[in-house]
Amino acid sequence: EEHYQQERKRHRQGQQQGEINYLKKGKEIAMQTKSQLGSNLMAAIKERGPDGAIEFCNTRAYTITDSMALALGAKIKRVSDQPRNPMNIANDDQLNYIVNAKAQLTKGETASPLMTDLGETMVGYYPITTNAMCLKCHGEPRSQINEATLKVLSVLYPEDEAKGYGENELRGIWVVEINKTDIHAGKGESQN
Repeated sequence: EEHYQQERKRHRQGQQQGEINYLKKGKEIAMQTKSQLGSNLMAAIKERGPDGAIEFCNTRAYTITDSMALALGAKIKRVSDQPRNPMNIANDDQLNYIVNAKAQLTKGETASPLMTDLGETMVGYYPITTNAMCLKCHGEPRSQINEATLKVLSVLYPEDEAKGYGENELRGIWVVEINKTDIHAGKGESQN
């Protein structure tokens, strides 16, 4: 009877662990981080316009992303095939996802997120698409990005490749790395 109960308990724990939807969990982490960055970015735009938004991104985006990663118990970053900051260049796996996601969007489909099991960790890719607001800093120079903003971009991001986008285009991706052990132990649970 004792052996049966231990096996039953172990089986239930295994089922509970198997019930974690890592794709959904990663999306929650990416969207909470996006929301935090977005609200701070909107405040910077309201206070100082697009130029202030660029300065905000340059000085505060990494700090906010890192603090969200700590609070949510995951590694979080944004990468692109056309980065504004060279530190955000996508690696080969991320580039493959970006190419496929762009192809989905070109066909009029939704770019699907992707979760990959790497043993102890799960790594998810979540698309970042442009909207009208993004184009004030990521659109066409001079027609969507004004001269003052272009000047700030050239000073803060001399190697900027993140211009020339249109609305609803893939600008980059969120990369969310989840340690399975931490999630199963309840670390990084949102306080919401």
